[in-house]
Amino acid sequence: MKKALILLNMGGANNLNEVEVFLNNMFADPNILMIKNSFIRNMVGKFIVFKRKNIAKENYKLIGGKSPLPELTKKLVTKLQKKLPYLYVTYAMRYTPPFDYEVIKELKEKNIEEIHLIPLYPQYSTTTTKSSFDGIEIALKKLNYNPIVKKIDKFYEDRFYNEAIINRIKESLLNNSANEFDLIFSAHGLPQKIIDRGDTYQKEIEENIKILKEMLKEKNMNFKNIHLAYQSKVTPVKWLEPSLENKLNAIDNKNIVIYPISFIIDNSETDFELSIEYKEIAKNLNFKKFIVSKCLNDSDLFMKALIKIENKI
Repeated sequence: MKKALILLNMGGANNLNEVEVFLNNMFADPNILMIKNSFIRNMVGKFIVFKRKNIAKENYKLIGGKSPLPELTKKLVTKLQKKLPYLYVTYAMRYTPPFDYEVIKELKEKNIEEIHLIPLYPQYSTTTTKSSFDGIEIALKKLNYNPIVKKIDKFYEDRFYNEAIINRIKESLLNNSANEFDLIFSAHGLPQKIIDRGDTYQKEIEENIKILKEMLKEKNMNFKNIHLAYQSKVTPVKWLEPSLENKLNAIDNKNIVIYPISFIIDNSETDFELSIEYKEIAKNLNFKKFIVSKCLNDSDLFMKALIKIENKI
């Protein structure tokens, strides 16, 4: 049986022209903008894009005019393909190329009989995991293609995944001692109403951090304090709290390490938002050391985690 593995993600602009493509597709997604009436959702989405697109493009210019996510994802896929020669390994993005339809069409042409899906979101959310699964399902129906489909919907409890996070944090400290720093796990925010409707994202973020706290203790990485905060608020409704900005204002220790707990691949939220925007906020708050850990990307420990996760399917 010919099998394939697809890594799923939201996507990232490959150039400045794709910034608007990303925004248009994201705010047209009913999993993101939860307005039942498609006409009203479309109008609201277009208004948000109109308000945000120029600011977003200026932000992208500060990180080289494109998201690092597509290139880093290609590297991950290339390394994983060497480790899993019995599978055809590829990736699909929800809002930028390569889109679900293009990837599924390629697999149909290759006569793939079984597809494994691993979303690159450690914690489940309707806004990410479900949205990516929906995109694949829509593509399969359009192409009248009916392979066996198997899914992993979360992996935040995996030991190798969490080992990889701790290794990244350790790398980011360089020669500094953990006990001089506070550690903030920064997660992408969500409107509170999405959580109130039953989305398990917040619960799983908190469980993930509990696991990491225990593992950090085991490794004698004793930070002064460990915090959770949420970033990336984009609409005026109530979002998950505390915000990262408010958390930075509340911390007395002026040495901080931030790990982006809800991201696997570096993107504009890590390279611009954390490393530029929040760094400037921290500077104005007189922080002495402000360190942002890299995401897992194609790290060797994360490769081990992915192989283990794939073997569970």
